[in-house]
Amino acid sequence: MSKKINYIKSFTLVMLSAFMLTTSTSYFEKVSAQPAATQTKPANTATTVQVFQVAPLTVVNSPSSYLNKIVLMKAKFDKFSTLGLDYKPALRSSDDYISFLIKRDDTAHDIPLSEMKLFLKRDVAEKFIDLKTDDEIEIKGKVFSDALGDTWIDVSELKILKKAPENKSDGVK
Repeated sequence: MSKKINYIKSFTLVMLSAFMLTTSTSYFEKVSAQPAATQTKPANTATTVQVFQVAPLTVVNSPSSYLNKIVLMKAKFDKFSTLGLDYKPALRSSDDYISFLIKRDDTAHDIPLSEMKLFLKRDVAEKFIDLKTDDEIEIKGKVFSDALGDTWIDVSELKILKKAPENKSDGVK
């Protein structure tokens, strides 16, 4: 009989232990699941990129301060160019890119801001072939280099804000 009692005690102890383990495991899962649910990140976790809205001369005066940053600038278009293309320290190939110049806004004279190298992919530049001198534009791009102490920008967005008035010439000067 004593063997039977020992067997029943052992069986009961094993069953009780198993019950405690399964109960405690499910209890801890429920308890630990609750804080995890309250600590989850919101569904919209898109990374925000900081864009600096600046005047072109501000960037030109301190290109290293804007290195690897996105800038947004308003300016007057001057002309398409090849300035800065194929320069090895800040290479943008003339096969893939076209550069353009904007006008300085610190003078009444028509002087391009040549210290700022603006690069546009050729396929995008083709959409802006009708840009004329003095068209007001908005440029968004990343400053990727400060080689030669100049500002080198990959333009990601170009918008025409206002077309320049047409010069009507009737042949009389």
